[in-house]
Amino acid sequence: MPTVETVTEFLGRIAPLGLAEDWDNVGLLVGRPSGQVQRVMTCLTVTPNVVAEALEGKVDLIVTHHPMPFHALKRLTPETPTGQMLLDLIGSQIAVYSAHTAFDSAANGINQRLARGLDLRGVFPLVFSEEGLGAGRIGWLEDPTPLGEVAESVKQFLHLDSIQVVGDSAHLIRSMAVACGAAGEFLEKARDAHCDAMLLGETSYHTYLEAEAYGIGLILPGHYASERFGMECLADVLIGEFSELDIWASRTEYDPVRTV
Repeated sequence: MPTVETVTEFLGRIAPLGLAEDWDNVGLLVGRPSGQVQRVMTCLTVTPNVVAEALEGKVDLIVTHHPMPFHALKRLTPETPTGQMLLDLIGSQIAVYSAHTAFDSAANGINQRLARGLDLRGVFPLVFSEEGLGAGRIGWLEDPTPLGEVAESVKQFLHLDSIQVVGDSAHLIRSMAVACGAAGEFLEKARDAHCDAMLLGETSYHTYLEAEAYGIGLILPGHYASERFGMECLADVLIGEFSELDIWASRTEYDPVRTV
């Protein structure tokens, strides 16, 4: 039976932690490297219902996208949701690993998969790093395509019923930037790269206005939708490497934002 260290070393080869942003909290965040692993669950975020699923499923290792904990804790008590979840996980000897922005930027990570889903050509990082890869992606559509049609293709790729768009739906798009999650900080990089549009999970109202002023269309499937599919793909990758283990993407996780 493999150990936590065996699985996390494999994850480190998929998404080298050196790719993570300086502000991020990545790697093995909870648990002992020597712990034995039989059941692994991936998720976007560790939430109370995800923890309940892990406890019920007797999970040994949670591979989460968003770090848990993310910020430093001054106390570990059940008085806060984070404290209660950590106490439950530690009490059941469930390890937690996060690659977060390292997986965003990895060669076969979330942004690369988004670019592939858009069928972009000539893809390279929007922001290069010393690791040889970098954050975000930029690429070109084979033919100029109206923003509205590109948005429809994103809906199909991510299996969505609705999507948000900033800009004229008839605006022709040839070059696109891609950055999953809350990625408004990459807008100026997209402008400097002369992108016609940008796919990102979410951003602020003022970034919408800046994008309009720059003439850059925005496609916003939501933070959850822009990243959760990547954790489902990661579960499949882990199954391919560790066929002897019981591995699945959380079945109870859901997008907290609803359209009514």
